[in-house]
Amino acid sequence: MARSIVPDLSTHEVWFLTGSQTMYGEEILAQVASQSQRVVAMLDDSDDVPCHIVWKPVLTSREAILDTMLEANAAPNVVGIITWMHTFSPAKMWIAGLSALDKPMLHFHTQADTQLPWGTIDFDFMNLNQAAHGDREFGYIETRLGVARTTVVGHASDPTVTSRIGDWSRAAAGRLAARNMSVARFGDNMRYVAVTEGDKTEAEAIFGSQINTWGVMDLATLVEAATDDEVDVLIEEYLDLYDVAASLRPGAERHDSLRYGAAIEVGLRRFLVDGGFTAFTTTFEDLGTLRQLPGLAVQRLMADGYGFGAEGDWKTAMLVRIAAVMGAGRPGGASLMEDYTYHMVPGEELSLGAHMLEVSPSLSSERARLEVAPLGIGGKEDPVRLVFTADPGPAVVLALSDMRDRFRLVAAEVECVPLPAPMPNLPVGHAVWRSKPDFRTAATAWLAAGASHHTAMSNQISTRVVQDFATMTGVELLVIDDSTTIESAERELRLNQATFR
Repeated sequence: MARSIVPDLSTHEVWFLTGSQTMYGEEILAQVASQSQRVVAMLDDSDDVPCHIVWKPVLTSREAILDTMLEANAAPNVVGIITWMHTFSPAKMWIAGLSALDKPMLHFHTQADTQLPWGTIDFDFMNLNQAAHGDREFGYIETRLGVARTTVVGHASDPTVTSRIGDWSRAAAGRLAARNMSVARFGDNMRYVAVTEGDKTEAEAIFGSQINTWGVMDLATLVEAATDDEVDVLIEEYLDLYDVAASLRPGAERHDSLRYGAAIEVGLRRFLVDGGFTAFTTTFEDLGTLRQLPGLAVQRLMADGYGFGAEGDWKTAMLVRIAAVMGAGRPGGASLMEDYTYHMVPGEELSLGAHMLEVSPSLSSERARLEVAPLGIGGKEDPVRLVFTADPGPAVVLALSDMRDRFRLVAAEVECVPLPAPMPNLPVGHAVWRSKPDFRTAATAWLAAGASHHTAMSNQISTRVVQDFATMTGVELLVIDDSTTIESAERELRLNQATFR
């Protein structure tokens, strides 16, 4: 049964704004419009670009530019704008519009054709095709005004260009998701834990996300109200989708545990849908009358595109939701993750990531097992959960930390690998990965950054998407990848300390 709340990114729009001026005359402006429409068509037809690229009339005046920017700000389905100075657009006419713009911007430095017609070039051609210096004029005013933007250089027919613009549009969709996000916290964060704390007011000011708290009994009441018919529907779905342990199947001795896990899903989903929430947190220290710590329900909700953070970690819940939206339409998913333990044989180092229960099955293409096992903490009944291994392949691990005067986002590139050996006694969803550039460097940089032990893992997006998101939100970012050294990470952290404070 489809319940995904991951948006279809083709319903999101990116407006394409072309700059020129009236001095060239109507004939030239008509050619500018025709050529910019051709560029838009190439971008919009590319499978690399998930959002709908919408052409807007050529802009030649301060008033038209300002009106267009304000219209883009007000349009709920517009995630950002792309600008191109086809001819020469005097940059002072863009000051008011750029100052008013409240959507992400990409500056596309391009031209209509890849080749110059050397044998026929005349000054009419030169007057028409002036982006080489028209965009430099525009770049100056962007920098002078301190406009945050991504710059892409190349032709719209180049796959590296469309891939880059596609990544930027995914980041813009993530920013829109953050601005529309409401996070429900059931209880507070885990007692005495530092990194799951944070300034929720500042988070709303920077990311636009609302983070508020509800008593766990608000959830427990809805769980208790789940009907047998509603539970039966989910049981049939579980039996169809997963390899359900014999003890949990209808008529078996522990089937009631599965029925209660289904009741949690009914109640939790109803709370989130009715309240318009796209992310949530729980904590095992505040379960009220809930008989189990939510496991199966949380896993399935994350697979549907909800953000989740364990132990009250609303920052990770935000990241999981944002990553799910940015990866929309691609194989894989986004999930809560936690570095749990290491394989530290020299030269063979691996991280084993998991959580108590709550890892999303969207990280895996295998058919998950549905099991019940003791949890050992929380003092409740044994919870039901899905067990699987994340697919091999590249992934990114994200953490968001409150540094008192700012938020710091850390993105680490990893390579998930197959299980080196079976783990028949570990009844949780999990991932095994090799860090880039190597275990020692990655762990040292992570610790130096003060990055969280809770993370969001995505096997759908790259760090390039995360970099664009950081640019759009103005948040500090440290990337840990193949080029990272301990010295370069420490140097970047020192520079960031001065820059972002």
